[in-house]
Amino acid sequence: MVFKQYEVGNFAVFCYLIGDEEIKEGLFIDPADDVERLIADAKSQGVNRIKYIINTHSHVDHTMGNAEMVKKTGAEIIIHEEDAPFLTRTPSDLLMMFRAKPSPPADIQVKEGDIIRVGKVGLKVIHTPGHSPGGMSLYINGKVFTGDSLFVGSVGRTDFPGSSWEVLEASIRNKLYVLPGDTIVYPGHNYGPTPSSTILHEKRHNPFIRG
Repeated sequence: MVFKQYEVGNFAVFCYLIGDEEIKEGLFIDPADDVERLIADAKSQGVNRIKYIINTHSHVDHTMGNAEMVKKTGAEIIIHEEDAPFLTRTPSDLLMMFRAKPSPPADIQVKEGDIIRVGKVGLKVIHTPGHSPGGMSLYINGKVFTGDSLFVGSVGRTDFPGSSWEVLEASIRNKLYVLPGDTIVYPGHNYGPTPSSTILHEKRHNPFIRG
């Protein structure tokens, strides 16, 4: 499996490349900016075709690279079904604030338990709402990509429309903290002291939600 973490753009967003080296296909999770760099680096990793863009949720700081990535690769956009309606409804003032292009609509909508496959590589969808109604995490081989649900030493904001602290706390406790303790947490932003963590570390030390 091809795997790489990137920090992209001006908002400390983490993007992830996942690929199958045998068929030379892959996907990006939240390719929010620096699209040309991401594509070039994917090719250097042996991934010649980007099949999917996965958005962990619909907020503009994570989706602002979608249009360019689709234009340059033809990739299909995947998002959870509960966030899909919001993908194309980013208010114009937010687009201006982030200097962002609107995202195209989702090509594929997923739900809890679905598997997103590239070759022999499969990512399991874990619905982790709270930061947004359709926020999702993705699990594969001892790694979990948590978007803006769980950060290293922190959690996602819940002061946005459609956000809920109670829902987010339940998502983290009941969907993420039940994963094996050595599962590596790869968050949606570089907000912590390290670029990744583990479920056990967050359960013991995250000051917002301890297991």
